[in-house]
Amino acid sequence: MSTPTRRPLAFLAPMPAELEPLQAAMALHADRPGPTAWHTGSLDGRPVVAALCGIGVRRATARAHEILHAHTPAHVIVIGVAGALAAHLQVGDVVIPDVVVDLADDRELHPTQLGTSTTSGRLLTSDDFIKDPATLTRLRDAGATAIDMETAAIARVCEDNGVTWSAYRGISDDAFDPLVDEAVLALTQPDGTPDLRAVARFVGRNPSRVRLLKRLARDLHAATTGAVDAALRASRSATGSE
Repeated sequence: MSTPTRRPLAFLAPMPAELEPLQAAMALHADRPGPTAWHTGSLDGRPVVAALCGIGVRRATARAHEILHAHTPAHVIVIGVAGALAAHLQVGDVVIPDVVVDLADDRELHPTQLGTSTTSGRLLTSDDFIKDPATLTRLRDAGATAIDMETAAIARVCEDNGVTWSAYRGISDDAFDPLVDEAVLALTQPDGTPDLRAVARFVGRNPSRVRLLKRLARDLHAATTGAVDAALRASRSATGSE
């Protein structure tokens, strides 16, 4: 009599830089090159599948549907970065929200705690890259902790299909930072890969921007590794408790 196959844990990240720490930590195997690959491995004997979802609500929604259909995961984990709204958050801190809000319609979505990780805070998702200080202040004063562009989209798909989910978002920047603007967002293509021509133009117009890019790269690394470390700790403690 064969042993039933355990349903996998699924990880979704918007950009390659957000997925790379997970790939390195787990030695995941990609079934093909490029952003559409499924990355598979195991965590303490449990199967794992990971994938890129791209930037923004539309892409994240589509990829969430794909991973549920193709792999029927037991639980979906969103990893990646977010911009801080709460004043106490620093680069590298990890937000494990107890509620996620889709700003498109104010729907509240509720993650499932993994293992011994403690959830706290209100994470917002918007398809718009919000930089207006008055709007950000209003959101912060209403209790928002951080903001991203994908988590609520993935959470909606999961909840609408009866799949539990959780989120681990590392703080890569202060949402109020005027230097992290639309021009910086445009350095990344919608699928999450870097736009090298845009980077060249960005630096060519002002060579001093190299310092900004170095700082952003350092902060991105701190945020992505922090998010993955927290997600893996929680996943291991959850697996160990089964």
